[in-house]
Amino acid sequence: MTLTITGKDLTIEKVVAVARNNQKVELHPDAVKRINKCRAMLEEKIEAHEIMYGVNTGIGEFSEVVLSDEQVKDFQKYLIYNHAAGIGDPAPIEYVRGAMLGRINVHANGHSGNRLVITQTLVEMLNKGVTPFVCQKGSVGASGDLAPMSQIALLMMGEGKAYYQGELMPGKEAMEKAGIPIPGLEARDGLATINGSNVLTAMSAILLYDTNKWLKQAEIGAAMSLEALKANMKPYTAKLHEVRGFKGAVRSANAINKLVAGGDLKEGKVKCKVQDAYSMRSTPQVIGAAHDALAYARSQVEIELNGVGDNPIFFPDEKLQLSGANFQGTPVAVPMDMVGSCITMVSVMSERRMNRLNHPALNVGLPSFLTKGAGMFSGLMLSQYTADMQIVEQRILSTPASIQSIPAAADQEDFVSMGMNTAIKNFQILDNAYGILGIEIMAAAQALDFRKEEYSFGKGVQKAWETVRKHVDFLDVDRPLYDDHTNMKALIKSAEILDEVEKTVGSLE
Repeated sequence: MTLTITGKDLTIEKVVAVARNNQKVELHPDAVKRINKCRAMLEEKIEAHEIMYGVNTGIGEFSEVVLSDEQVKDFQKYLIYNHAAGIGDPAPIEYVRGAMLGRINVHANGHSGNRLVITQTLVEMLNKGVTPFVCQKGSVGASGDLAPMSQIALLMMGEGKAYYQGELMPGKEAMEKAGIPIPGLEARDGLATINGSNVLTAMSAILLYDTNKWLKQAEIGAAMSLEALKANMKPYTAKLHEVRGFKGAVRSANAINKLVAGGDLKEGKVKCKVQDAYSMRSTPQVIGAAHDALAYARSQVEIELNGVGDNPIFFPDEKLQLSGANFQGTPVAVPMDMVGSCITMVSVMSERRMNRLNHPALNVGLPSFLTKGAGMFSGLMLSQYTADMQIVEQRILSTPASIQSIPAAADQEDFVSMGMNTAIKNFQILDNAYGILGIEIMAAAQALDFRKEEYSFGKGVQKAWETVRKHVDFLDVDRPLYDDHTNMKALIKSAEILDEVEKTVGSLE
């Protein structure tokens, strides 16, 4: 089914469908009318020689330099050349596709002043699988993601490089092979293609989608550990969390209750302590806080996806153009910095539960380091080292990027969001989180093997254990664990455990 772009109803799920799963897109007829109406107004102003930033003036520190009619024709080309100034490795294709979709949605609002053919070319590139080669690093997240977006804009002139049918080739060749005419850049077209925080916003949308799945698996891991540690399940009673009022905590408590439902622990048939350690009984409050942070970040990202992030902005009905800073990435960078910190926070708690599973003084009668041959064998002792190393990296990366502004452009651009740094490091934080959670779940599965003769587990926990055992065997005698760790990380990233568990107990949301 084709996604119709209206300018107003883009969600993170729709971004993922197009960016990752190659869903086709089309412009709504009303969006076409708005784009044409705005362009007509802009051309009237150009003919009247009205001074407009980035149309017939320079940009940044050169915004006071007025261009001649002849210079206006070539300015957009040199603007893109100058700003295609990224560095290093290419951004994943899904990031670039997400950014292109976001830019189309900005244009669909009819306030950017570009020619319709520019937007339609972006649509064709998405639909025919032409993805520009974009260096991931280079944007400071203000004035838009100028460096990466400019590498997209190079294709509009038949320049740059692009991926097509799995091959990287010159941009002109990719466009020709896909049968996409090269539109060229006229007045305003170039700046209208690049002047928004579309890459960091697309990356943030994709990260939020993936993090929600990871958080639900963090609840699965917690439930497995709680079963193995004979936890007191009263702290997971929804009523307890409802009287405090945080929606995320209520959601998390309900999810964990679903996972342990039907087991002896939940039904009070297993003797437990009156009160457990914080890493056990605080789980709904901690994961719940992360859910709430994600909900706020999602609201901000979706506002940005559907807003007019551009400069200048044109209002055809009033024959008005306003220059401001709607390209500024801070409204996305701030909540996304918080999301990165929350992923780290939940990972720290995951490691603390894994420690309890290993620790002979804390694991309620389980074998030391979850091995039958303690002394000869070390069991999962070193698995904790691997988790701890990844947590330290997460902590280093959790310093907010949104406070790291460095002035640029002769101090004309003296505060920037550094939101691209936020977006890049969040994926690194999440990558570590897959590994850390994989180690907790591997340890919990090992512990449940020792418990399965004592009592029965909740249906969700049982299904999670069964899924783990399809990929990683019980550790009977010591073996090299790097394959097990790597397989568990891949299993968490794939969300197979989540899919299998939700088939069994229903949605965890």
